[in-house]
Amino acid sequence: MMNLKFWKNKKENRSILEQEDTNLKDLLLAAGLIEDSITRTEALNIPTLAGCVELISSLVASIPIKLYKEENGKVIEIKDDIRLKLLNEETGDTLTSFEMKKAFVIDYLLMGNGYIYINKERGNFKSLHYVKESNLSINRNSDPIFKNYDVLVHGHIYKPYDFIKLLRHTDNGCTGYGIIEENIILLSVIYNSLKYENILSKTGGNKKGFIESDSKLTLEAMLNLKEQWRNMYSNNTENCIVLNKGLQFKESQATPTELQLNENKITNGSEICKILNIPPSIISGDGKANEGDFDKMFKMAILPPLNNLMASINRDLLLEKEKKSFYFGYDANELLKGDIEKRFKAYEIAIKNKIMGVNDIRYKEDLEPLELFEDTILLGLNDVLYNTKTGKVYTPNTDKTSDMKGGDTNENRDS
Repeated sequence: MMNLKFWKNKKENRSILEQEDTNLKDLLLAAGLIEDSITRTEALNIPTLAGCVELISSLVASIPIKLYKEENGKVIEIKDDIRLKLLNEETGDTLTSFEMKKAFVIDYLLMGNGYIYINKERGNFKSLHYVKESNLSINRNSDPIFKNYDVLVHGHIYKPYDFIKLLRHTDNGCTGYGIIEENIILLSVIYNSLKYENILSKTGGNKKGFIESDSKLTLEAMLNLKEQWRNMYSNNTENCIVLNKGLQFKESQATPTELQLNENKITNGSEICKILNIPPSIISGDGKANEGDFDKMFKMAILPPLNNLMASINRDLLLEKEKKSFYFGYDANELLKGDIEKRFKAYEIAIKNKIMGVNDIRYKEDLEPLELFEDTILLGLNDVLYNTKTGKVYTPNTDKTSDMKGGDTNENRDS
């Protein structure tokens, strides 16, 4: 038989929760704060969101971008290309490369779309120009298969290849979805709550309570007392009320709605951290963040936009004839110190077990090969080198070269 008492209690508890939620909405509505929309500027007034966006955009923008060429299984770093200067130093615009990339990533996170105009003269790269996403619009065709679009900036029509485009959660390749659009209800509630707290702070917190009198007050005395109280909380210039003998102020306890506002501060901050994949301990500044938190942040919050950025740059900034052998990459060694140690220990094991050669590892690390280790693996004995193509064995400490079948060749010994 169904436990009617259980269902009755459950219904009563749900009614209490619904009533508290209604109280909060009523409170915000009465203050004229209920809105189901939020602007970019308003969203950045939310401290946790602003902190997370600042952290991600600054880290991504600070990582150096490099250019590599892959040829015959070898990777060579290119250092004298104008595009590297535009991406890492001077853009040729009013913004530095760091400022350009940071603004680019902020647009990507908040609005879902980031754009940098590529300025060329006779096919040569001249400058890069960040274009705020609110200054452009997209005009796309209706074909769901052969998708195409134009970019409009102040009445001028541009083609997609005129821009480096960074799109978040895109499903059509021309527009993305930002944090604001995807979480508009949550961000609106948080911002409206902040506005309400701002009103309270401007009125001195509006302490609620009642005045107890030993004797009955005249109407004039009550009106005078109310006026003094109103003046103190309306303009904050009056900070004291003199209570005559026999009058005593007693503060009332906080209402469930006010308690709910305080609790929501903590939970709302955590929700924003979840959206941006940043451990709350890193943003809170309470000193509790550990190496694991930073590792998680890099892998989940920094790597996705960073890899997206590299894919966009490789698509939009490489010439078609370059795309077979050239690629842009990044150097995140400073941010990956912990991972580097683990990775290099794995490489050490791979070398000792003859799984990889030195140049195999250098290839994975985007480093140029060393001629000494070309087609060689280590055979132990203080790093004896074996050439897998010629079958020769070289022993550095004796400077001898021999054949695996036996016998010294003495090619490297002084006569």
